[in-house]
Amino acid sequence: NSKALAEGEGDGIAKVLFNKDTEQILGVHIIGIHAADLIQECANAKAAGTTVRQLAFTTHTHPTLSEVIDGAFKECVGMHSH
Repeated sequence: NSKALAEGEGDGIAKVLFNKDTEQILGVHIIGIHAADLIQECANAKAAGTTVRQLAFTTHTHPTLSEVIDGAFKECVGMHSH
């Protein structure tokens, strides 16, 4: 992620666990810079019943750390963030 690299924090991972049939989020793991901030989007999405496909089509601004989550959601549905 370009924002994390600019902050000198290039190490980290975001992993989305989801049901392939319903595309509902089961859980999300985030390790890295500002993980506590990034997980909030995932918690809100899970609580609202938002699918990974819906999230994959949500705009995440550039350059921001939220692009990490954007990429993870897009990978769930076979899309690429770049």
